[in-house]
Amino acid sequence: MADKTVKEVAGEAKAISIELIKKLKELSGVGLTDAKKALVEAKGDFDKALSEMRKKGMTKAEKRGDRETREGLVDAYIHDGRIGAIVEVNCETSFVAKTDEFKDLTHKIAMQVASMNPLYVTEDQIPEEKRAEAIKEAEASLTGKEPEDKKQEILAKKVSKAFSDRVLMNQPYIFDDKKTVEQFIKEANAKLGENIVVKQFKRIELGVTE
Repeated sequence: MADKTVKEVAGEAKAISIELIKKLKELSGVGLTDAKKALVEAKGDFDKALSEMRKKGMTKAEKRGDRETREGLVDAYIHDGRIGAIVEVNCETSFVAKTDEFKDLTHKIAMQVASMNPLYVTEDQIPEEKRAEAIKEAEASLTGKEPEDKKQEILAKKVSKAFSDRVLMNQPYIFDDKKTVEQFIKEANAKLGENIVVKQFKRIELGVTE
């Protein structure tokens, strides 16, 4: 196939909207020129353009955990009129927040909360008094035969296990119990290319008060 003429390339570039170019610029962190070029090469396919930019190392640093999450969604799930959950899940850009993938993720997190009744998003949110109680119980369960250099590690695992069903990130994911909710979110993080954080949730069950 013969190389495209300058006129043909210019025509393809013109066909790509400035809104799409700006979205790619916002999501990737590159300049308008590079964003436009990537879209032209991908024939206007946004996902393909972003994927190719990542492969070439053109997108912004991949330390997603350090990025600010100022956008996102609030979603709710009601089960049988008796149990309800509302969640706030954050991401970096409004573009990703509007994607079907992110909407689906947020709704599934709401379903997870309704189904599994977690109390905390992460272990960091566990109150110190609750943690202290779990440590005492873990220490009481030791046999005395544990290697001294492994004792703290064993205690940490026991404490973590004690809260595994109450910490959202540690719970088995209801749609694939071979992975945790944290692993599910990390997979979405990699797919969408943004830092994704469950900010907060609230669960209500008919006839049950805190």
